[in-house]
Amino acid sequence: MRRLTGHVQHFAWGSHDEIPAILRREPDGQPWAEYWLGTHPGGPAHLEDGTSLEDFLLSHPEMIGEATHAAFGARLPFLLKLLSAGSPLSLQAHPSREQAEVGYARESLLGLDPADPTRVFKDDWPKPEAIVALTPFEGLLGFRDPVETAGLFEGLGVADELQSVIGPLRDRSDILGLQEVFLDVLSLEDDRRHLVDEVLAAAVNHLQAPGALGEFARTAVELDEHFPGDPGILAALLLNRISLEPGQAVALEAGVMHAYLRGTGVEIMANSDNVIRGGLTKKHIDVDGLLHVVDFTPLVPHILNAEGADGIYVYPTPFPEFELWLVSPVSDDTLNLPRSDSARIALVTDGEFHLEGDDGIRRLGCGDAAFLCADEHVALTGQGQLFVAASGA
Repeated sequence: MRRLTGHVQHFAWGSHDEIPAILRREPDGQPWAEYWLGTHPGGPAHLEDGTSLEDFLLSHPEMIGEATHAAFGARLPFLLKLLSAGSPLSLQAHPSREQAEVGYARESLLGLDPADPTRVFKDDWPKPEAIVALTPFEGLLGFRDPVETAGLFEGLGVADELQSVIGPLRDRSDILGLQEVFLDVLSLEDDRRHLVDEVLAAAVNHLQAPGALGEFARTAVELDEHFPGDPGILAALLLNRISLEPGQAVALEAGVMHAYLRGTGVEIMANSDNVIRGGLTKKHIDVDGLLHVVDFTPLVPHILNAEGADGIYVYPTPFPEFELWLVSPVSDDTLNLPRSDSARIALVTDGEFHLEGDDGIRRLGCGDAAFLCADEHVALTGQGQLFVAASGA
């Protein structure tokens, strides 16, 4: 059992105080968007002696776990994060393993530098993910049924003005219709950019509307506060709005278009930084990449709740790269941490715990993290909330 210090990412959309509060640090005026705990070269965590976890595991592959090493090699297949959005992230999707391998090989053959802003595939790994809300959390997830979306534009009273754009939602009402509208709004020419303003003007008049229409209008206005007049607002309005209460989660498979809007959570994902952006950003948008990666199949978001009993709960996800557990004791009894067959990362987000492993007892307070090697049995006492990330293999 070894203490870990994560890597802070100061992306512009991050909040300024939520992650520092969890880590018991003073805010410094910068946005603290993410806190990475893993071995990704873009921000590896470090042990107490300054060694990166990436280098440590390359020297000690036996600590990863037999099944995990056989499936993924001498690296952690997962990346655990704290994420705190003070403003909306870009619309984005992530590739499957096959798409990542092909895309990374193609861009490498083209000689694109990893720092090149037009490079999409930073590595050859997929990036399924899940996020558990620590605070009330808002986001956009997956495409809404196209006929329902057309009805919401009609409810705003702008269907006639937007017929040239949203017509395929009703005329075709299928995956190809959604794809056509999504790509069309991302490429609005100057002579059609006024359509965004017309939608926003109508949305302002429906902010108090009940149900889905009011939510639809509020989403448009909220996005305009951060991306004034951006055509990506129309693309975002094709997606479902989700609201999570603390403890609830969502899991995202490859190809699902999404954007987190605001809130703080614990995020778990495959060990990748591959992002295909689809709007609400000044960064490169790869239209061809969107066509190959994004799944335009409409979906109804599924909210996950942790399953288990007696203080140990798991979030049910189907991905081989990761598994996420929540430990929240309901008594003073000693608990055994799950998944001793896999390397794990433990992160405390509330309270205080004492962890007893092969090399003694460690106290972990809020914001503290530790690396637990495979075949290390760890017992825990304390009160609060601790997350355990492990391989899904």
